[in-house]
Amino acid sequence: MTEEFDAARVLGEVVSDRGRVWGFLRAFAAAWSTPLSDDDGVPAGDLEQAEARLGLGLPPALRECYALLGTRADLTGNQDPLLPPDQLFVHDEFGGVLVFRAENQGCAYWGVRLADLGRDDPPVFVQSRDGWLPFMSRLSLAVSELVLSESLFAPGRFYNACELPADLIEVLPRRFARLGLPDYPLWTGNQESPVRWYSAPGVLLRLDGLDAFSWLHAVCRTRADLEALEEALPARWALGYPRLSPVEVGDLPF
Repeated sequence: MTEEFDAARVLGEVVSDRGRVWGFLRAFAAAWSTPLSDDDGVPAGDLEQAEARLGLGLPPALRECYALLGTRADLTGNQDPLLPPDQLFVHDEFGGVLVFRAENQGCAYWGVRLADLGRDDPPVFVQSRDGWLPFMSRLSLAVSELVLSESLFAPGRFYNACELPADLIEVLPRRFARLGLPDYPLWTGNQESPVRWYSAPGVLLRLDGLDAFSWLHAVCRTRADLEALEEALPARWALGYPRLSPVEVGDLPF
């Protein structure tokens, strides 16, 4: 593996300070894409217009998210995107939820309960087949997960995926560092088999569940990194060369 940015090392343990989360996202953008700039944020006036339209105030963490990277579609808009401020809406279920992220076919939504809008960094829930489930304890962590997941599927990535057998699922924590994000559910449900992230320098991995043959998504900085990963985890990988992102390849069976 190349001696590059290691997401687990930079993020550290589960973080309680959202300032550290924003710092991690700045470092991640610089390493995996291009550095964030002042032009990448949504103007404050657009956020105020959204608040006026909705008749509510946005939590500080959500305002900070938009101000930091709200126009960076490469980090937030490849698969299940961050909604632009003029598309924020309130879902009537679950006592009312301010939705800020949507699954690409409208099958699921991520949002903050209206009852929690007064909190600086409120918890986030996801609408799944099992109803609204706790997703992340703080919105800033949900934003970090959003950026990591959307970056998996960015065009031009050295990407592959496989259904990982049980013995290789056990190998992951021995060969790769786990990111300091808590367990969380897929929007498809099944809270008993949560999502976990792992990394190495130049490598980012998302394991969608702990059951045998759960899907592992892998993205690497270089083709050499991806080849080394495939050798380290000798599973039945879904893609041959060229290793293009799912956005470019089209629909895959996951």
